[in-house]
Amino acid sequence: MNSRRELRQDAPLLDAYLSYFESARTPFTIPGHKQQAAKLDAGLGAIVDRDTPLYGGLDEIKLTNQVLKQAEALAAKLWGADFARFSTGGSTHANQAIILALGKPGDKIAVSRTAHRSVLSALVLAGLEPLWLSPEIEHATGVPTGISVDEFRKVVNQKPIALLLTEPGYLGTISDLPLLIDEAHAHRIPVILDAAWGGHFGFHKDLPKHAFQLGADALITSTHKALPGYSASALLLASGKYLNLARIEQSFETTHTTSPAGAPLASIDGCRALLEMRGEELIGELLININNFKVNVQSNFDLPIFLNASDFLPYRFDPTKIVLRAGQLGASGVDIEKELQKANIRVEMADRDTVVFLATLADSKDEFSKLEEVLIPILKKLQSTPRQSATSLSWSVVPTQAISMRDAYFSNTEIVSAANAIGRISADLIAPYPPGVAVVAPGEVLTEQIISGLATTKAAGVRIAYATDPSLATYRVTI
Repeated sequence: MNSRRELRQDAPLLDAYLSYFESARTPFTIPGHKQQAAKLDAGLGAIVDRDTPLYGGLDEIKLTNQVLKQAEALAAKLWGADFARFSTGGSTHANQAIILALGKPGDKIAVSRTAHRSVLSALVLAGLEPLWLSPEIEHATGVPTGISVDEFRKVVNQKPIALLLTEPGYLGTISDLPLLIDEAHAHRIPVILDAAWGGHFGFHKDLPKHAFQLGADALITSTHKALPGYSASALLLASGKYLNLARIEQSFETTHTTSPAGAPLASIDGCRALLEMRGEELIGELLININNFKVNVQSNFDLPIFLNASDFLPYRFDPTKIVLRAGQLGASGVDIEKELQKANIRVEMADRDTVVFLATLADSKDEFSKLEEVLIPILKKLQSTPRQSATSLSWSVVPTQAISMRDAYFSNTEIVSAANAIGRISADLIAPYPPGVAVVAPGEVLTEQIISGLATTKAAGVRIAYATDPSLATYRVTI
């Protein structure tokens, strides 16, 4: 099968990108490098000379050929949506676009507390007020398993205009989505899934279903995470039953760049075609490789050291997610990461109790064999007395909101010591990164649990992001 040629034939944006570089052109338009920067500097040319924009690249300046619209229509059809837009600003932009489209400042929205920081930033931009939903935690692993229907029912009487869930979570777990969607729709509340890590869902029988197969109203996914897309490429899909599609279009254009790069757009189109044509085959191969890898590594240890789909209810875990339980080995996940880095192996995330490896359709047996060869000796070397896994600070803090995020964001602030910050209102969003899930958001009270927990997390080797003072010696608080 000449899948490369077939993929191009079925992907108008991908074909337009490749055709541009196959033709002789003399551009007197942006981008300023004119695909000739190598004449000025070889290093700069290596970066930019395969870059071309949507306008005057994939299509004419006047969008004569409408290739973007064609590609987006194909994506909407594949996922079963009424609306599709391709973003070069990642799921961050897609989250901002749809949240801005939901309502007006002061309206309330039910949001999973495991949401990415981009969701919180979007709430500030839109002036919407979050009704936080705390995830259930599995005691044995310390892993958040999702939002329960009862948790959502607690806020329904506050009349949220939407329910926004992060599915799957960073560790691959998934809420009981059919029940949540049914409950929300019973109150005519639209359900939006930030599935940044779930772009592959719905294209193999052993994977969870995607948003529209479950009856949800919108799906946001990154095509550069679980799929082989260009960095910062993302897809926003929606149905019009409970959502205003014209408003989403307006919000999308308001927040997106007016000069979208061609390569990310072409890659989204290519990923869509790849899933449509070969998704089941490629995902099947990936699942086999992951299973063999886990079995081979696990055979060296007595206690279970990976999260597996069998640990959860059916379709409540992403089986392509490789989550190593460092606590079961009595080892530090950060130390494991450091040893892997010495062998030039990078992991998606590591903290004291967990190491997350991101495996995608682009990984072959060779990559898994290399990881296995390097990982097993490291785990044996660092193995010690097993310990109970702790729940990460990102999953365990129950926020105390004092003022709105928007008011805190625009308030006058001052810098105080960590000790004096306890009991004050944070002006910053602060999160261990990855996963980028807020421990404290603007407008929330800085408690002793938060201050000491962040210090402990940082001391364990985890990067603390977005704080004005990344050393955590001081905090920015409202006056």
